Amino acid sequence: MSTDLEQKFWKALAQDHAVFLACDGALPRPMTASTDGESAPIWFFSARDTDLGKALKTGPKNGIMTFSSKGNDIWASASGPLVIDNDRAMIDKLWNPFVAAWYDGKDDPNLALIRYDAREAQIWETGSSIVNGIKALMGRDLEKDFEDRTEHVRLSA
Repeated sequence: MSTDLEQKFWKALAQDHAVFLACDGALPRPMTASTDGESAPIWFFSARDTDLGKALKTGPKNGIMTFSSKGNDIWASASGPLVIDNDRAMIDKLWNPFVAAWYDGKDDPNLALIRYDAREAQIWETGSSIVNGIKALMGRDLEKDFEDRTEHVRLSA
């Protein structure tokens, strides 16, 4: 069963999409995440000739994804296996004009649909930085405000 913070993470990821993704052999790079509901896997379109595509060519790798929502109210770091999975049904489902701009169609031999089976995450929820700044100036202990706003979760897969 997902927690409130996990649900906020999935909602923010579905709205904001931008993450950093890395694995052994590929340094963190900005990627656009695509989700199909509120659970893993998370999907990414990439090219086979990128560092990420080359690293995954030899098989699955442990991936690390970091995320911050546009409003900076949800932050997350997740881990789990990454693998190239050119599932045609998922390519068809996730294909859009932004993806199409990078490839010569859905059959482009350089196209790699990456499946990220995020298994666990540390999720943080922050309040307004302006409000917290005022609280800090007034001498309030912000640690108490945030102690219940972080959680290590097993992501639904």
